[in-house]
Amino acid sequence: MKRILFALCSLLLLFMSGFNDVQAKSKEEWQDSGEIVWNVPSERKLIAITFDDGPHPLYTPLIMDVLQKHQAKATFFVIGKHAERYPELLQRGVEEGHEIGNHTYEHVGMQGISDDLFLQQLEKTEQAIIAATGIRPVFFRSVGGYYDDRLIKLAADEGYRTIIWSWHQDSRDWKRPGVANIINNVAPGSHPGDIVLFHDAGGNRSETVKALDKILDQLEKEGFEFVTVSELLLHSGYEGIPSELIGL
Repeated sequence: MKRILFALCSLLLLFMSGFNDVQAKSKEEWQDSGEIVWNVPSERKLIAITFDDGPHPLYTPLIMDVLQKHQAKATFFVIGKHAERYPELLQRGVEEGHEIGNHTYEHVGMQGISDDLFLQQLEKTEQAIIAATGIRPVFFRSVGGYYDDRLIKLAADEGYRTIIWSWHQDSRDWKRPGVANIINNVAPGSHPGDIVLFHDAGGNRSETVKALDKILDQLEKEGFEFVTVSELLLHSGYEGIPSELIGL
């Protein structure tokens, strides 16, 4: 019996040790390191609008039309296989002052992914973005916002800063909860330095298009400016932002 208990305790300690290896740093430690970002302290009323899962041949252009109407800039975290299929949408985005981030090649789950597959997903998407725009992406967003120490380090070793989103700024538009609910999920709780999550693909995004127009209109009246993630980081003193991403 003692041997069984000893074996069970050993397995438990091994499991706990492995878990600590995955999550060795706290959110605050990672935020302070600058290698992963949820939101950015800002004295100016700046907000970074971001979109995941595109580009989409219908909804991405409609979203870009809304952004253009409000003279707003955004960051699009694209899926590599979609970028390969619709490179002209990435080109339009860059021409209109938006920036492009890496969101894996096939929207694969991140938890438990092997190093090799993770790096392959980064590399294939990176090449698709470069082929479309001539610009190498420097921001990575994981699927579902999942992160652990290993993935952040792997991304950082490849020259990527991991960008999540402000946890209170998830529009939840992927649920298609209705235009009013999307607005209510974003606008009332907006603060300077927030990073907001929307989706421009992955399903019917007509509600997102309508809600975005109203959200931008409301926040404009409150004095907010809508910038890329690069611009948000730049205005807050972060270093290492490539000049071609911010038009300098």
